[in-house]
Amino acid sequence: MKLPTLDDCDVAGQTVLLRVDVNAPLDPDTLEILDASRIERIVPTVGELLDRDARVVIMAHQGRPGGWDFTDLGQHAAALSTMLDRAVGYVDDVYGEEARQAIESLQDGEALMLGNVRRFDGERDEKMPEEHAQSELVRSLYPLADLFVNDAFAAAHRSHCSMVGFTPVLPCYAGRLMEKEVGMLTRIMEQPDRPSVFVFGGAKYGNAIPVIRNLLDRGAADAVLLGGVPGNAFAGIADVEADEQEAITSLLDDHGNAILLPSDVAVDRDGRTAVSIDDVADPGMVKDIGQDTITRFAEVIIDAATVLLTGPMGVFEEEAFATGTKNVLEAMVASDAFTVIGGGHTVAAARQFGMADDISYVSTGGGSLERFLMGKTLPVVAALEARNVK
Repeated sequence: MKLPTLDDCDVAGQTVLLRVDVNAPLDPDTLEILDASRIERIVPTVGELLDRDARVVIMAHQGRPGGWDFTDLGQHAAALSTMLDRAVGYVDDVYGEEARQAIESLQDGEALMLGNVRRFDGERDEKMPEEHAQSELVRSLYPLADLFVNDAFAAAHRSHCSMVGFTPVLPCYAGRLMEKEVGMLTRIMEQPDRPSVFVFGGAKYGNAIPVIRNLLDRGAADAVLLGGVPGNAFAGIADVEADEQEAITSLLDDHGNAILLPSDVAVDRDGRTAVSIDDVADPGMVKDIGQDTITRFAEVIIDAATVLLTGPMGVFEEEAFATGTKNVLEAMVASDAFTVIGGGHTVAAARQFGMADDISYVSTGGGSLERFLMGKTLPVVAALEARNVK
């Protein structure tokens, strides 16, 4: 089914409930936004809706209840106002009387951001759209709206109330960011330019196993390069659960020729010290891939036509162990490939090294990107596709 987009609807004079993901890293001391890039990514959708004379009601979250970064969204609204160069109102209420009055007061071409939607106790419950549609949040807001637009790809793997609850009761559409993310990922999964190379790193290996299995079984990847903890796990130098070891062994048996593992690593011995993968005595000391591995990975990336990277190759925050991640990114930039990066740490590394602007596409997704690569349906995408838009 075709994903319904803003091309399929007339929004002039309509009240649009717009769900976005502007969840941002905050300064632990001041709670000020440190990186507003997610806010910047929703500007095309918000700007287009306003230019088309919609009345835009923005729903979003920041942090989780009980967390130190669980704050209101006043500064998010202010940042969006600056980026749009037009006022975005803010009301520190989610669906109460103050919020409803502010929504009813909106004029064509005006925008309003509501309070942190996770203040609603049922927001983070994982339920079907029809169940969420019976919630107090949805029942309070949907009568005030004409349609619902979801642009929160980074949270599209979550069947939360504000993400899917409006789909049974309002005409629903994907925002421009959602449309672009789904289109980009569909392209690299179904019709990638060849050779297609996927690079995985980071501090966890469990979810990498089903992702790699799906990519290689369906033929989306011509080569998979593994660094970080996934590389250590597949190379046999990390503690792995028995069932996961069985899955790794099966993958290597079936697709070993397409999976490139580290041949050497950098460990912390009074600074960066390179050792062969066969000579690693303490996996806990491994902090990066080694130079031989970097060279091998770079050669594959340079010759690729599509490259996706998710997860750094090592502890890039420490200068001595940033080499692997930096060199992999440099190879991506130097290649003629269509390049994609995703995941918070990967994007942070690209920005740290000044290369984010040289990547073809920077995905906002972490969990959503991972689930997509596993071949699993994203609840939000499924809800949008299933909605019979008239």
